[in-house]
Amino acid sequence: MKNVTDSFVFLGHWPSAGSFGFNTDILATNLINLSVVLGVLIFFGKGVLSDLLDNRKQRILNTIRNSDELRGKAIEQLEKARARLKKVEIDADQFRVNGYSEIEREKMNLINSTYKTLEQFENYKNETIQFEQQKAINQVRQRVFQQALQGALGTLNSSLNNELHLRTINANIGMFGAMNEITD
Repeated sequence: MKNVTDSFVFLGHWPSAGSFGFNTDILATNLINLSVVLGVLIFFGKGVLSDLLDNRKQRILNTIRNSDELRGKAIEQLEKARARLKKVEIDADQFRVNGYSEIEREKMNLINSTYKTLEQFENYKNETIQFEQQKAINQVRQRVFQQALQGALGTLNSSLNNELHLRTINANIGMFGAMNEITD
């Protein structure tokens, strides 16, 4: 500590103006040089440092403003995307509901159509059965009638004589002729 105070005391005693020499006290010369350099730096560097800091501050503020604008745009786009997603989800739900409704409607239409087709087949089957029954009945009637007619003709031929036979034929021809005139 004594050296520090001695160096300040030494500063008060300047050698004579005519002599020039080196100060070998390093601590004293370093303090003087350091204070001069700091003074010059502060005096001249204050404006430069202030400008650098102001420029840096403006760049930071501009970056923050740009970030805020980008953040706002991103939030706006996110909200639009959410709205579109919500709309798409609603549309998807609607399509799903409509799809299920359409499937159920088609299912019911198919079931109804199948029942109608089955009913038609049943009706066709019944009509075919009735037709075949009627055909069988008519065939049986025709055979019975032919057999009865043959039996009657056999009986008539065996029991009729020529004169009775001619009268029957004439009567039938007369009835047949009368029927022909009615239809004309």
